[in-house]
Amino acid sequence: MLRCLLSLFTVVCLVGSTAAAQSPKRPNVLFIAMDDLNDWTGCLGGHPQARTPNLDRLAASGMLFSNAHCAAPACNPSRTAIFTGQAPHRSGLYDNRQDMRTVLPDAEIMPKVFSRHGYHSAGSGKLLHYFIDAPSWDDYFPEAAKENPFPRTLYPEQRPLSLPRGGEWQYIETDWGPLNATDAEYGGDHLVAEWIAGQLARPHEQPFFLACGLYRPHEPWFVPQQYFEPFPLESIELPPGYKADDLDDLPPEGQRRGPNRYFAHIQKHGQWKQGIQGYLASIYFADTMLGKVLDALDNSPHAGNTIVVLWSDHGWHLGEKQHWQKFTGWRVCTRVPLIIRVPPGTTGLMAGTSPANCSQPVSLLSLFPTLLELCGLPAESSHDGPSLLPLLRDPQAQWPHHALTSLADPGSYSISGDRWRLIHYNNGDEELYDIETDPHEWTNRATDPAAANMLNDLRALAPQTFATKR
Repeated sequence: MLRCLLSLFTVVCLVGSTAAAQSPKRPNVLFIAMDDLNDWTGCLGGHPQARTPNLDRLAASGMLFSNAHCAAPACNPSRTAIFTGQAPHRSGLYDNRQDMRTVLPDAEIMPKVFSRHGYHSAGSGKLLHYFIDAPSWDDYFPEAAKENPFPRTLYPEQRPLSLPRGGEWQYIETDWGPLNATDAEYGGDHLVAEWIAGQLARPHEQPFFLACGLYRPHEPWFVPQQYFEPFPLESIELPPGYKADDLDDLPPEGQRRGPNRYFAHIQKHGQWKQGIQGYLASIYFADTMLGKVLDALDNSPHAGNTIVVLWSDHGWHLGEKQHWQKFTGWRVCTRVPLIIRVPPGTTGLMAGTSPANCSQPVSLLSLFPTLLELCGLPAESSHDGPSLLPLLRDPQAQWPHHALTSLADPGSYSISGDRWRLIHYNNGDEELYDIETDPHEWTNRATDPAAANMLNDLRALAPQTFATKR
């Protein structure tokens, strides 16, 4: 009898150990945000002077989604949509002035869901809109309890430095200039990158979800002098998408939303090229901090088992459509960098990703469900976006989806397809663009009879209802 029991015990142990050996180890996730970064990157070709060697090397090693769009062209609704998986037109959170926890008091955001499934969730820098949501994280830098996501950052003693305030309407951070400081003296994103690198360097008993929020190139565009030096002012080129008469064929609502006081004020003070210089310098700085994080991952024990996702919350106008800042439905503001790299052996994608460029229209709403599927975790019923796994397997796969970007007023939105884009305002005004022949959206085709069928097809993709702004 004893011999039988011992034999049975041995069989159970062997079966258990074999099953454990065959179960893939859950992958880690490195989730990297870059704030207010449009397509001014080498891999997307948005501006010929942009310097993004580290972002480009990540794109060359993973899948670049060259037709990716934000869920909303403002920090708060975009980041809320990413971290909750809920679209603005369903959640009711449309703009920066709303409080996420007032609108969505019970929503579990991404790090909390990963923690519930056995992950260690840690983060640093700006990930949500100027708060941390401390209960959702296992660890954070700076200290989560203070709900301030920004480490110490050096700014000029006297501000404004370059752009005088035009009035109370002007955001005080709309300013730029070089600082006589090292990266360490500057702090900010350098400290974020250092903390993230430290997390990557140490062993982890649990799989980790590690989120890195790089604040630049968000305003103000103050970074150390060395990042300005590659962009001499006399060499600065205007945005490729700028066209002086670009508003002429827009409907009244488009003409209203294009010109703003910022761009006119910047031109009045002769600061247009200086602003572009500051943006390029801030992109270069943020890319250098990204390089520190990527190098730390490459040199860590986690390099072969970590999914890397890089995204920006929305784009940015630097004069296109006579506009400065964000908040619009035009492609310069909705299109964002998105790169996903999945190592071989990953739970939901055993082959991993191969370097590729996917031009299918995708939304940042898909990030949450995609990561859950990649990590072998159950889907959340509240999520609105489709998983990107079919495209990660094959960038040419059939993709019956489009990317919806909600503007601040319910009923106003843009829809991005594989070639055409519709902008619809809630008063009924519309714009239609053929991105294949008109990537800068200079020719509005909404009244062109030859494009009527495409206009109707895109209209049919719009949501039928819009949540009230809360």
